Amino acid sequence: MILGENFHEALGSLWDAKQRSLLALLGIVIGIGSVIAMVSVAEMVKHQVMEAFTAMGTDILSVKPVQDSGMPRHLPFAAAVRTPKYCPAITEAVPYTQSFVELTHKGKSFDLTVLGVTQAFKDMNKLKVLEGRFISDLDQLMPFCVITDKVRDRLNRAGPAEVLGTQLLVKDRIMTVCGVIRHEPMGGMRPDGLDTGILVPISMAFRMMDNPGVQAVLARFRQTATWQTASNQVKGYFARASRDLKVHVRSAEQLIEEQQKQMRLFTLLLGAIGSISLIVGGVGVMNVMLVSVTERRKEIGIRRALGALQKDIRQQFLTESLLLCIAGGIVGSFVGVGVAYVLAAFNGWGFFVSWDAVAIGVTVSCMVGIFFGYYPARQAARLSPIEALRSE
Repeated sequence: MILGENFHEALGSLWDAKQRSLLALLGIVIGIGSVIAMVSVAEMVKHQVMEAFTAMGTDILSVKPVQDSGMPRHLPFAAAVRTPKYCPAITEAVPYTQSFVELTHKGKSFDLTVLGVTQAFKDMNKLKVLEGRFISDLDQLMPFCVITDKVRDRLNRAGPAEVLGTQLLVKDRIMTVCGVIRHEPMGGMRPDGLDTGILVPISMAFRMMDNPGVQAVLARFRQTATWQTASNQVKGYFARASRDLKVHVRSAEQLIEEQQKQMRLFTLLLGAIGSISLIVGGVGVMNVMLVSVTERRKEIGIRRALGALQKDIRQQFLTESLLLCIAGGIVGSFVGVGVAYVLAAFNGWGFFVSWDAVAIGVTVSCMVGIFFGYYPARQAARLSPIEALRSE
């Protein structure tokens, strides 16, 4: 009964001071909304990164030469291709190389990444051909290239035309587009620049490079083997294949673990930044409640004179503060989810609601209401009835 009366009293008091209540409510809405939006965005980014890894599988190794001073070191192409033959744990090895070039189409220039690949590159990276065909091992030294749908859209902005069969000036060579693939999200074990680059036969890529050579190898190991075993075999093999050649091997499992650690820190950082605005909103609630106590001194004095105890006054003002923050938490949750949805749609991420963040946000808003409302409620409860009645 007392709780119900306190609720109606609190609702009436907040309604009487609509402007102040709205400003205090706005601070809580911004605080809770920013926390939920930031945490949800961090979770969506984490989910996107994990999808990039799981799309290719976790049985993948990335092999790159350890660089020293001087000219960049490369892996021998023949040795890279023969890796499964001499490493029992490896079932497939796909070498590739990449460089940055200028592409010219219809008088407009684009800076793009060129990847020299083999036919097996498509299956290893789970690429989908949308038009035409992929690079074939029969295309050695042939001026063919495959582009992503993102690059196709960029070329069409320069002048719409049939993409297949289009000739592009890549560096100083005329290349014919033989296929279009769907761009894949960045991350995982896929090479950088794959989503917005062009792919050519690796032998042609060697001719376009000042210092030709295989820059990396993607290798798949057997399900019965561990990545540590496969890694040791690969390191030993390349050390024998080329004198003093050391390679750096990373597994998908290692990268996933590192990414998860980074994303946890990222989520905590974003949550901490959002919490700052929540604290500011809490301070705004406390200021509103202190002003309310000052304006209602006579009311407090009358209630005390009629027999209200200090705890009754304290409960009433705490109820007002709590009600204000709960309302802000609910509205802020909708705002945070809406902002997260807009960001997901803009960046092309898969949208989902982090219900943990929503629950934590509403709970924290309640705690903010109690924490920042306690001091004004305590001040109101400790007012002397006589002094309060003399205030007007």
